[in-house]
Amino acid sequence: MKVTIAKRILKDNDAIAEKNREIFKNADLLAVNFISSPGSGKTTLLEKTISALLPEQKTTVIVGDLQTTRDADRLESNALDVVQINTGMSCHLYANQVTESLSGLNVNEADYLFIENVGNMVCPGEFDLGENIKVVLLSIPEGDDKVAKYPTVFRAADIVLLTKVDLLGVLNFDIDHVVSDIRKLNSKVEIVHVSSLNGEGMSQWVSWLKSKRQESVGKKAKFIADV
Repeated sequence: MKVTIAKRILKDNDAIAEKNREIFKNADLLAVNFISSPGSGKTTLLEKTISALLPEQKTTVIVGDLQTTRDADRLESNALDVVQINTGMSCHLYANQVTESLSGLNVNEADYLFIENVGNMVCPGEFDLGENIKVVLLSIPEGDDKVAKYPTVFRAADIVLLTKVDLLGVLNFDIDHVVSDIRKLNSKVEIVHVSSLNGEGMSQWVSWLKSKRQESVGKKAKFIADV
């Protein structure tokens, strides 16, 4: 019976996610779901990414946290709109929460919707929000065993950002082992080494993001990319 309930929840969520995806398509919007454990650097990365996209490309943001608006407050200055979802006890966002949040976002004026999921390496990978791209972050301080321990999100990732790489050499982290573990789960996934502190990998990440928008959205994205 528990399996039946779980399948029903996922099926209902997926149906709503498809409706979200259609909304994003009609708005010429690339929706990007950021997934990671707490403290991996999602919010700092988003701050740097939103700034790097300006002024040509504009973003809206949905932030998921159990409590507080602290991350949303940090992103407000450069984003068109930011909506905070406080989940209370829930360890991830659901597609219906994204749907409800869209009324507070100016999606028709934005080029991207960034969804900062609740900090968790387990549940968010299973729940489609209607996004076009799943971005998974793994930071150096988390340790090099996390890919093997939490394989689900890495199997679903379109890109893996290894964050806080400025700490390589300071902390004991076997990056070759991590890359090997990722490739075993997802052989074609893009892997980028990023430091929000010193800027390493940021241009590669932003260029990849722009290229995905151009592929997914078409003429509007091409025009902006050529400006």
